[in-house]
Amino acid sequence: MRVGIVGGGMMGVSIGYFLSQQGAEVEIYEASSRLGGLADTITLEDGVPVDRFYHVILSSDSHLRQLCEELNIADRLRFRETRMGFYHQGKIFSMNNMVEFLRFPPLGWADRFRLGLTVLYAQFVRDWRHLEGTSVEEWLVRLSGRRTFESIWRPMLRAKFDGGFENTPATYIWARLVRMKSTRKGISQKEEAGHLIGGYMTLVEAMTGQIEARGGKIHLRCPVEEIVMKDGRAIGLRAGQDVYPYDAIVVALQIPIFRRLIPDADPSYRDFLGKTDYLGVICPLLVLDRPLTGFWTLNITDDRIPFTGIIETTTYIDPEFVGGHHLVYLPKYTLPGSPWQRKSDEEIREIWLQHLEAMFPHFDRRWIRYFLVHREQYVEPLHGLNSTHLIPQVKTPVKNLYLATTAQIYPALTNSESVTRHARRVDQAILEKSPTPIPLSPEAAARMATVDTLA
Repeated sequence: MRVGIVGGGMMGVSIGYFLSQQGAEVEIYEASSRLGGLADTITLEDGVPVDRFYHVILSSDSHLRQLCEELNIADRLRFRETRMGFYHQGKIFSMNNMVEFLRFPPLGWADRFRLGLTVLYAQFVRDWRHLEGTSVEEWLVRLSGRRTFESIWRPMLRAKFDGGFENTPATYIWARLVRMKSTRKGISQKEEAGHLIGGYMTLVEAMTGQIEARGGKIHLRCPVEEIVMKDGRAIGLRAGQDVYPYDAIVVALQIPIFRRLIPDADPSYRDFLGKTDYLGVICPLLVLDRPLTGFWTLNITDDRIPFTGIIETTTYIDPEFVGGHHLVYLPKYTLPGSPWQRKSDEEIREIWLQHLEAMFPHFDRRWIRYFLVHREQYVEPLHGLNSTHLIPQVKTPVKNLYLATTAQIYPALTNSESVTRHARRVDQAILEKSPTPIPLSPEAAARMATVDTLA
């Protein structure tokens, strides 16, 4: 079975790896000069590779950790205890244990109790479909109270959704509370975060090596221009002047890009795909010669500050692995058409630094080694109230054509844990349609038997 995969990000490479493990002949087409997509690294001027966007592996990410074991790269995993804080009304508050929680000054005793109840209640929700028709505001006010919502939740939601979260279902915050609580264990409730030495590219390169070892091919700088169809069936990929035939084609890209590749598909299907929107992001990377906050994540509840939060990844990545630098990411999520995306890199730099100087009076621009502004248009799919019927299926109406995209990962968060899980499901969907059964190795058969449990 010959499978053509369009898109060499984490999703596409994972699917390619799983398929090649089961005997399929895989070829991956990537438009850029590197694999990895949002998980890719950049090389600083001093030659040090660092993550372009911030990433984290939690101790509870069992599927990802199993995959690292399978690829013999688990010895490159590193975990460290981390801290989380809040920037509220010009002050920083740590909130990492029960004592700090009970002393959290922005909230009164009753508010703290209800906030804790919200986190606890989320862990007992088993059927997320009950939350689909409830807005995130309604759910949080009901559990946490209006004062907690206005003081804590509303500012963070406004920052995440570029001011507009009215149509967001409660599943959004439920999934985040469950994921973050999953890494806190025991009475101390201490949290650990981790990374792969070399970033996620260590994982991507390990999977790519296995694909090529089994005869698969990687085509870089090779943008696919069209999925070629005939009689309602996908028959190949058009790249340049050539058409490459395949038994099955998987597009592992964001939906708006996929939509452009299928001009000959049924217009009603293309219209359906056009209903999915995404958050974009402007994410400056501040490379410093010293730590900034000491917190992994500093949540910001001040509407005047444009960035969503401060993520200091070198609180869990030892600076020795990134050239002795200290890495601080300052993301601003944007709705489609946001004027923030039209601002120049220099404008973003000046606005961001002015706000950092207001937040941290001791901050000195001479600490800065690099300030790099990164942007992406399609980062996180937007799901509205009662909108699961708008999520496209892996199996498309076009025979032999499959779509694998983060918009299908719902209500789970879109991270490498959920992406690699989803890639396994796509792998199964494709092999179910294989014209000739592909014999499985004992290892592959065992893995297939545990997928449902892992999911």
